[in-house]
Amino acid sequence: DPAPSPTPAPPAPTDPETPPQPATIPGVPPSLPVAQGPGGGGRGRGGQRTYAQLIAESKVDDGVFKVHRVADNIYFEIPKTLLGRDFLWVTQIKRTTLGAGFGGQSVGERLVRWDLSNNRVFLKVVNYDMVADASTPIAQAVTDANYPTIVRAFPVVVSSPDGNPVIDVTSLFLSEVTEFSPRQNLGARGMDQSRSYLDKVVSFPENVNVEVTQTYTAGALGDPTAAPGRGRGMRGSSGTIVLFHSIVLLPEKPMTPRLFDARVGYFSTSLYDFGRDENKAVERDFITRYRLEKSDPDAALSEPVKPIVYYVDPATPTKYVPWIKKAIEDWRPAFEAAGFKNAIVAREAPSKTEDPDWDPEDVRYSVIRWLPSTTENASGPHVHDPRSGEILEADIQLYHNVQNLASMWYFAQVGALDPRAKTLPLPDDLVGRLIEFVVAHELGHTLGLQHNMKASSLYSLEQVRDKTWVKENGHVPTLMDYARFNYVAQPEDGIAVEDLVPKLGPYDKWAIMWGYKPIPGAKSADEEKKTLDVWAREQESKPYLRFTTSNSFGTDPGEQTEAVGDADPTRATALGLRNLRRVSDMLVTATSKPGEPYDDLTDVYARVVGQWRIELGHVVNVIGGIDSKELYGGQPGLRFAPITRVKQSAALQFLLENGFKTPTYLARTDLLRRIEPSGIVSRIRTAQNSLMNALLQNARLDRMIEQTALDPRTYTPLQMLGDLREGIWKDLAAPAAPIDLYRRNVQRVYLDTIDNRLNGSIVPSDEIRALLRGELRVVDQQVATALPAVTDAVTRRHLQDVRETIAASLDPRAMRTRIAGLAGTGRGGPGIAPTGRASAAALATAEPYDYDHDPFLAAPESCWTDFAVR
Repeated sequence: DPAPSPTPAPPAPTDPETPPQPATIPGVPPSLPVAQGPGGGGRGRGGQRTYAQLIAESKVDDGVFKVHRVADNIYFEIPKTLLGRDFLWVTQIKRTTLGAGFGGQSVGERLVRWDLSNNRVFLKVVNYDMVADASTPIAQAVTDANYPTIVRAFPVVVSSPDGNPVIDVTSLFLSEVTEFSPRQNLGARGMDQSRSYLDKVVSFPENVNVEVTQTYTAGALGDPTAAPGRGRGMRGSSGTIVLFHSIVLLPEKPMTPRLFDARVGYFSTSLYDFGRDENKAVERDFITRYRLEKSDPDAALSEPVKPIVYYVDPATPTKYVPWIKKAIEDWRPAFEAAGFKNAIVAREAPSKTEDPDWDPEDVRYSVIRWLPSTTENASGPHVHDPRSGEILEADIQLYHNVQNLASMWYFAQVGALDPRAKTLPLPDDLVGRLIEFVVAHELGHTLGLQHNMKASSLYSLEQVRDKTWVKENGHVPTLMDYARFNYVAQPEDGIAVEDLVPKLGPYDKWAIMWGYKPIPGAKSADEEKKTLDVWAREQESKPYLRFTTSNSFGTDPGEQTEAVGDADPTRATALGLRNLRRVSDMLVTATSKPGEPYDDLTDVYARVVGQWRIELGHVVNVIGGIDSKELYGGQPGLRFAPITRVKQSAALQFLLENGFKTPTYLARTDLLRRIEPSGIVSRIRTAQNSLMNALLQNARLDRMIEQTALDPRTYTPLQMLGDLREGIWKDLAAPAAPIDLYRRNVQRVYLDTIDNRLNGSIVPSDEIRALLRGELRVVDQQVATALPAVTDAVTRRHLQDVRETIAASLDPRAMRTRIAGLAGTGRGGPGIAPTGRASAAALATAEPYDYDHDPFLAAPESCWTDFAVR
């Protein structure tokens, strides 16, 4: 999802095969020579051009710089007053070659200055990671340790009558400059100047925009097989793009920053301040936010001096434009809580007739971009002033197929609760509402807000099912969680269909208030701290305002992705599985169309199986889980406390009954034999393998071991492993009954997972090794006892194989070759071989398996990752 504002691309590697670039551009006249005397109306010494001649020969565009264009050469006339001032140089791809990203993709941001020295202008990259007040003794040392890097040096061609230097910047845009290069975005090897040219240069009062067409040759990262819209690297031997540079003047006096507080979820920018009177360099984190100032500072509710404006991309499907505009203005009540009326405004992008110079890449405009991509995702990066955290602009990126993802999720999660979702495709008004939700979530990121995964656990299940509560507060207190649709609700709850989708909640209003509300009388960030602390402590009386606890993700079952009602994940999942059973009954009728293939049925079925798996994963994390809350000094209570023994034990029993038993409603012949000749056995085993790997994570077991040492009353790992063994192998209590294929696979998954812990590439702790080896010995004894009474031939062979597998796992001399993977790998877990069995060797690649951070499930930059099991 993501997401934080983009970081500059690292320097592109020097390619030894790329020839040196010529000093002049082929077909472009040489630069005007350097004037020998002051600027004026006559010729300089030696017959050189003067400023007056430059004016006569060029087309001039006046703005923050005067831009002079002479044929294909571009000259910047930089006012003396702006020499040494801070500019933010933002580079984006405006148009791209097939396979290499999308229009609007960020290349990077650099803070730069233009400095004049000895008749040359130097373009320098400035870094604010280290600072110190100029009055402190260490200030000069900090300056010496953080000297700006010179990117380019330009001779002064001529000076204006006012003494403003004029420089030829043509080569800056027509050669590859590492700091502004899109090479890594494209997967390219080098740039070809002979196939590159300047398109357009426009100067505005606060910024200069430059469009340049550049052609790059393909490199090792290129992917000639990439599908359109997938963004895997440029296709073919070369590719041409349009690069857009927006060079914006930053305020001479930065916005007063607001200090970051881990109790409130904002993105931040950081620096080390060596000038503070403390015995170490202090890291200072400032939240990212727009600059909002009241027109009437004395009014409780005032119009802003300058509202936050978002434009809707003209490429957006017409039927969704009203929904996207509504998503933008959905945030107005949050800003009213901060004291601003009409703080955020939605506008449609002007036509070329209305404004020929309007560009979505222009750093002055925040735009909701609609991208022609088959990727099912969206993201919300923003650009900010690194000195203060002031957000300058944002570009929300909506990939075309996110509408399909949202539709499939809605059907799988709440299709049984909404009559409009009984058949696919969903109606336009419902899809529009889902697009509104996606945009509103991403817009929250561009306002500065991080994901708040704790929010989904801050309402009780009773509140999540209460139609009055949900109408007023939503089923989750924020748009910024990874909670999607209210799959906990049941048909008898009577929740209105419009309330099944998350909406702006109390946390959103409170967080925007905390970050944006002016604090009268405070003249610095430090003077705001006392008030900000008082506001943050409102969480003590209103727990639903809490934010994700730092350093807790993956340990707190109340901070899970894709969860609803994880205040009690076990009960919430039980309710969610009821809805999945209802949806499974709808699959064939909802997707089948006369004369059409079963593609929709195949797709939706995979997503329903994925939903089943992910909801069970929420229950796994109760075991060994920790309840957390972010607290600062002076607040009562502890930050971390183990989940109670009763809840952990109940979670394990739930998994044994619902995760490690066959979900028969997903294994129906009338459904499966419409979409595939085989595959359900492998599919279920893949999902159960994911659950078993998650349950027996080294980190989870070590955490339980430590919890037991601190408090023996908690759910001990020995008790958990004993309960797990008893549930997985309970078939041995009735050895005369055959063990079916699904149960045999669950038992194999159990053995393979333990084998991988004992003999995989990551060595477990001594305590884990002793516990797991002990479990295998007990199972071996139980199988040996049961075997004489086994009459079913397949079951007998299975149990004999079990004993041999255990012997191999316990044999320290065993030398098993561990391969990197298996054919038939499914999403979300280790692969299944064509025979349907995943070997211990293959499962070695999954250690330690982290269900919450599966690369197929939770890409860090992704807000809308799919969970389908293929």
